[in-house]
Amino acid sequence: MADMTCVVAEDEALLREALVAMLGELWPELRIVAVCDDGGSALEAIAALRPDVALLDIRMPGLSGLEVAAGALQASPATQVVFVTAYDQYAIDAFDKGAVDYLLKPVARERLQATLQRVQQRAARAPVAAEQAALAGLLQQLTLAVPAVAKAPPLVWVTASSGKDTRLIMVDDIAYFQSDTKYTAVLTADGEALLRKPIRELLEVLDPAIFKQIHRSTIVNMKAVASLTRDELGRGTLRLKTRPETLAVSQPFMALFRNM
Repeated sequence: MADMTCVVAEDEALLREALVAMLGELWPELRIVAVCDDGGSALEAIAALRPDVALLDIRMPGLSGLEVAAGALQASPATQVVFVTAYDQYAIDAFDKGAVDYLLKPVARERLQATLQRVQQRAARAPVAAEQAALAGLLQQLTLAVPAVAKAPPLVWVTASSGKDTRLIMVDDIAYFQSDTKYTAVLTADGEALLRKPIRELLEVLDPAIFKQIHRSTIVNMKAVASLTRDELGRGTLRLKTRPETLAVSQPFMALFRNM
């Protein structure tokens, strides 16, 4: 098989390790350039590295595999997408009618081998615009078929430090979360407080239909967004309803706002 590059995104460590190991056995020449455990890092890796193929778990913290694939259509159009899924027949029927491969969990060796052969065959020719349009339509269909859910019951409130005080903050009142190396800032209309919880852990417990990652270090409450401005380079700036500052949207994440 030809020398190609791959990004693997799967949030369950054992499944991720097993998939990477199986890829190494079946396609030793395939260079795995990034292994990710959440959707945001997967999209950033695809945008930066432009791999030939991306294996995406559908349900991940933060961005779903469907959202990552939608972003990849803009950020790296030549990347072939293979979804890894454990979903019901309705979703599988949609996959079977679309221009995309899928792997059912647990991933069978024979199925992966057949998928890799199709990936190699398609790589021998340039992407066809009609196929990319079909994939975009399929992603919209699948988003309805496989609604986003949090791994755990969504957070209702958080406790965060504000000076010497500990505040109880309702999640609905939070405009956005902003992380640095040690803390995550919680921004509301009333001010700022600090959490000792990284963005990665928050993504697992926030409602993914409402809280969207827009940057490696930022999660925004979509209900708090007033408007979006796009620049000529494809980046975005969000204005908020209850805060004066604006928030930058990384170019790969702009696919989340295609309907705004």
